[in-house]
Amino acid sequence: MLCNSCRWFAKRFLHPDIVSSYKYVFVWDEDIGVENFHASRYLDIVEKEGLEISQPALDFKLSEIHHQITVRRPKGLVHRRIYKTRGNGLCFKNSTRPRCTGWVEMMVPVFSQAAWHCTWFMIQNDLIHAWGLDMKLGYCAQGNPSQKVGIVDDQYIVHFGIPSLGDHSSKPSADVRSRDRLAVRHRSYVELDMFEKRWNDSVVKDQCWQDALEQPWD
Repeated sequence: MLCNSCRWFAKRFLHPDIVSSYKYVFVWDEDIGVENFHASRYLDIVEKEGLEISQPALDFKLSEIHHQITVRRPKGLVHRRIYKTRGNGLCFKNSTRPRCTGWVEMMVPVFSQAAWHCTWFMIQNDLIHAWGLDMKLGYCAQGNPSQKVGIVDDQYIVHFGIPSLGDHSSKPSADVRSRDRLAVRHRSYVELDMFEKRWNDSVVKDQCWQDALEQPWD
């Protein structure tokens, strides 16, 4: 399990060759409650469902929720998409783009060996928040992201949402906490722009590039 600010750790120490003897790689934040999570059962489900990239669902009542698709469906085994007919970011049955389908949050992803081999090369070790990476994971799904990426409802976790950046040796004032949150958010957007620019530059330079997510799936 990794600190939210330590994607560099995965880049530095979880090289695909080093972890090649493992079928799955867990790259998790540290502010997670796992009382209702059993790894062996989880991996059995992932194998059965053919998921290359996955995450456990989030307990709605106890977790800090950022994205609707990650919320647990109590009577479900796995879900791969959401439906949203109001507000921003509408999602329908025929939607093919994240975060409607083919998406997991970078907080608790689980990768197959092949998916991790692909994802590892996309991690930028100077971009500590990894914003933007989640939107590109579909390219590493080893097939149709709408089928190969999913949320496991049967095994779920709690996301406590504890800040992992800054000095926590003493309790800061409300003003300091607010200032720190704004600084982190600003830096996250800066890194998102940097990641997107690097991605777009790479696409332009690759004369053989074809957008796999725009191709029809059988």
